Amino acid sequence: MKILTVAIPCYNSEEYMEKCINSILPVGEAVEILIVDDGSTKDRTGQIADSYAARYPSIVRAVHQENGGHGEAVNAGLRSATGLYYKVVDSDDWVNTKGLSKIVRAMQELEKEGGVDLLLANFVYDKVGAKHKRLMRFKNVFPQDRVFGWDEMHKMHQTQYILMHNIFYRTQMLRDSGLELPKHTFYVDNIFAFQPLPHVKRLYYMDVNLYHYFIGREDQSVNEKVMIGRIDQQILVNKIMIDVIAAEDFSDKSEAVKKYMLNYLSKIMTVTSIMLILSGTEEALQKKEDIWEYLKEKDADVYRSLRNNLFGIFMNLPGRAGRKVSVGAYKAAQKFVGFN
Repeated sequence: MKILTVAIPCYNSEEYMEKCINSILPVGEAVEILIVDDGSTKDRTGQIADSYAARYPSIVRAVHQENGGHGEAVNAGLRSATGLYYKVVDSDDWVNTKGLSKIVRAMQELEKEGGVDLLLANFVYDKVGAKHKRLMRFKNVFPQDRVFGWDEMHKMHQTQYILMHNIFYRTQMLRDSGLELPKHTFYVDNIFAFQPLPHVKRLYYMDVNLYHYFIGREDQSVNEKVMIGRIDQQILVNKIMIDVIAAEDFSDKSEAVKKYMLNYLSKIMTVTSIMLILSGTEEALQKKEDIWEYLKEKDADVYRSLRNNLFGIFMNLPGRAGRKVSVGAYKAAQKFVGFN
């Protein structure tokens, strides 16, 4: 049995997918690579996937499907995965090969003691044109190189968050969580890094700079203009996350996981709100009011918690002057954190 399945969602990814695949291949037979061709039509993505599967039949499998979007590619990878752990690496990103090898060896050792539900590492914002790449490191947040629970997690800085990029889930736990990402929707990585967390009991963190998150292409989904154009998809993801936390019974869960999820949801509400403010139309501003009202209707306690924290206050300042202050705060955070 493979210790790890790495799914690589690909859609017209000919220009960069080989760099991604080649960063994982040297780890060897312990890893299964699933190249998920999500209905590519404009280039050789499908042929490249098949050629790797033919050359490395014991490591690589090609999965071809009708176009369903990034989320459905992740779903397809999870359905097909045979590894004990599941990782997603986007086709325009790549990993540190030595770092991944170290993590795989740790997984093999952990399995002797029952394994974990979630393994975490570090990731790098590899932004186009940036001389200094921003490293997202968690050595002051999580205990290192040992199994721990949510209650042992230290408070995260506001710039720190768990993303798809630094997550390795236990495959069966992820399936048991009921995760099913929506089709034809961008930004579903936020659901992936959110919905399964109440099912996570055993965690493990390694201070390894693993994942290179490539950002800065003009057509990239996290480009600001692209996000504004796809704001309805961002709103859908936001609503799904609200539904998740409103429906979850935390009575038998760690208070720490609930606190973290509230903090994460607050950041997503902030992103949604600021994109709607930047859009500037009356329709967009009404949608901002609507998403906050949706939260209030789903869970009034969560609404009060998020509406009255610093993010909520800044995103809901009244009038044109208030919106200018909101945008100014966002731009400052953007520069400090280094995201698009």
